Amino acid sequence: MSIVVLEVSQYRRAALVKTLGGCLLFDGLSANDLQSIAGMATLRRLAKGGTLFHEGDPVNGFYVMQSGAVKVHRVNALGREQILSIFHAGKSFAEAALTDASGYPASAMAIEPSAVLLIPKRNFLELLRTRPELALRMIGSMSRHLRDLVERLDDLTLKDAETRLANWLVKHCKQPLTAGRVTVPLGCTKRVLAAELGTTSETLSRTLAKFRDQKLISVERANIIILQPLALAHGV
Repeated sequence: MSIVVLEVSQYRRAALVKTLGGCLLFDGLSANDLQSIAGMATLRRLAKGGTLFHEGDPVNGFYVMQSGAVKVHRVNALGREQILSIFHAGKSFAEAALTDASGYPASAMAIEPSAVLLIPKRNFLELLRTRPELALRMIGSMSRHLRDLVERLDDLTLKDAETRLANWLVKHCKQPLTAGRVTVPLGCTKRVLAAELGTTSETLSRTLAKFRDQKLISVERANIIILQPLALAHGV
């Protein structure tokens, strides 16, 4: 029995290391560093609609997506939700909250069954003190999140729904763009995508229909097929 338990434990540790190694934040770290981080990580599974944390909750640590999708969002006094970002497998989030005494600045909820790794605050900060290169990676990751938020603010305040959707589609294409067809998995419901784009489901449906009529895209189940990636990008 003890041998079986040991083998299961080793399998789980290997799975955690694989998840961490696939995250941009930890890309290029040594096997020993990945093992150290895996040793402190806790796997959490969330059903669709499960809450990871609420805005203002004390910060326990930051998270790395293993599977599924989690939205980070805020709700204003009128009850209107604004999605700040949606994270899928291989992405990390809430790193900036590690040094924020005021708690998480937004809420996080699974929009589909998900598995996430919690990297605990205290243990990870202790590791950062001995791994300056990892601290630099953290700064880089937070800079990317900040840049994404600035771009998002620009989209919501300065661009119409058509441009926001075109930007979203182009952003989810592999770079550099080509003239060939590109399949973009939707990854969420149209209602969630509309909220992420700061528009309504009705407006999103009309915009998708317009892009279809212009032969820029086609929609096949849970995928959006971009028929002319370069033309779509140039029209942004």
